[in-house]
Amino acid sequence: MSNVHLLAVSNELKKAYWLLHISILLFGFTAILGKKISLDASVLVWHRLWITCLAIVFIPGVLKAIGSMTRKEIIRFMGIGIITSMHWLAFYGSIKLSNVSIALSCLATTALFTSFIEPFFFKRKINPIEVILGVAVAIGIAIITHATFGYEKGIMVGLLAAVLAAIFSTLNKKYMQNHNPVTMTFLELGTGFLFISVILPFYFSKFPQTVFQPTAEDWGWLLVLAILCTAVAYVMALMALKEISAFNSSLALNLEPVYGILMAMAFFDEQKELGFQFYLGTGIILLSVFLYPVMKRRQRKKQNKAALAA
Repeated sequence: MSNVHLLAVSNELKKAYWLLHISILLFGFTAILGKKISLDASVLVWHRLWITCLAIVFIPGVLKAIGSMTRKEIIRFMGIGIITSMHWLAFYGSIKLSNVSIALSCLATTALFTSFIEPFFFKRKINPIEVILGVAVAIGIAIITHATFGYEKGIMVGLLAAVLAAIFSTLNKKYMQNHNPVTMTFLELGTGFLFISVILPFYFSKFPQTVFQPTAEDWGWLLVLAILCTAVAYVMALMALKEISAFNSSLALNLEPVYGILMAMAFFDEQKELGFQFYLGTGIILLSVFLYPVMKRRQRKKQNKAALAA
């Protein structure tokens, strides 16, 4: 491989990491918005999706690109969209049932689930490094759970959100090659909107007291959530996935709790609800983010040495 090619690969990887971390910062802010918006989780996600899709549809070439896709590809991305919308329902449900910090900490277990889900879909061996770091994340969440009595439902729903996040991020990584990330986003989120539109009447019949109409303040936050923190962030994350593995992406996404927890402290003074054990567990989770590239680099060096020796 030539030096020029290596440099090009390196630059593309750096760009991918920049895109990923900017999207993570924006994703971290979604938790704050989810708390500030007064709507129920299901109604919030429904409004988020239709506003996002409306913003994306005006981007040139989005609908045209769908015409070049096969029926199988369209159905596949629609299925991923349903999983994504279910993830958001669980994530915002977790915030409503607990608080921003706990919901984000539960979401950090996505790396643990991805360490098993990604090898299954890509038909490769489970990487022991990924499992070790995934177990470290699980220990962190166990400490957090022990430290936050009264939020058990929020934690369980938050873990469900993490499982769903692991599934849709892995599927996106597997099937996104040679596809326009913006078109993928429109297909997935558009399907998510239709899916929630179907189940919303049943939800209202069971919970008739649910408020559907956003307040004036809600509308402002919804626009920020849908356009900046969804349309822009989602497309950037998909672009980054072209160069970065699903597990590496999920592990980096563990920085989302850092941004979210810091913002929760600033916006909601949540540090008063959380003690030492919470921060210990969160610290273990976040340490795995920084250890992964170091351990992965050492593993590659050993593999290269072994290949050369052979």
